[in-house]
Amino acid sequence: MIKIFNRWETESIKVEDQGLMRYINLRPIIVPKTSGRNVKVQFSKSKNHIVERFIGKVMVPGHRGKKHFISSGHCCGKATKAYRIVEDTFMLIEKRLNKNPVAVFVKALENAAPREEINTIEYGGARYPQAVEMSPQRRVDFAMKMMVQGAYQKAFNSKKKIAETLSEEIVNAYMCDSKSLAISKKLELERQTDSAR
Repeated sequence: MIKIFNRWETESIKVEDQGLMRYINLRPIIVPKTSGRNVKVQFSKSKNHIVERFIGKVMVPGHRGKKHFISSGHCCGKATKAYRIVEDTFMLIEKRLNKNPVAVFVKALENAAPREEINTIEYGGARYPQAVEMSPQRRVDFAMKMMVQGAYQKAFNSKKKIAETLSEEIVNAYMCDSKSLAISKKLELERQTDSAR
């Protein structure tokens, strides 16, 4: 049986959200680092293993507002460092919950992926917010981005290591706790879309 990181099996993990099923790839792989060799055209990034895509997000988390997290020492763009961060994160999740951390991560992604977002339309010189459905690919990307940014925010200028904050973020998203930035952002988006209908 092929196990990811040579530790956790992924064959028995089921994606419950029907919309995200095609976009969360869990095929058996030992080292989730193919350097995007199977990504040739648009939308084929979903052919990459979901953990590999998460490692890519950890490498370049981007910035929120005017805080450039690119300057923090954690995200140097080195794949080996990001790989180790994600592996340590999964080990911390397993220690805390006694469950397969890949299954926990997939469930956390399903919980944190928003279904709708706000788009601005201009009508007669005035701008109005309008609720629009989010595509499944974007839902997965948005949830991962928010998880990583929430973790970097907590690790920035603090004694906590990035693996600790990332594991907390994933566990909070798994439990649908609003301490997770991804969950709180999803709830905020849902409130905005409700008022924009």
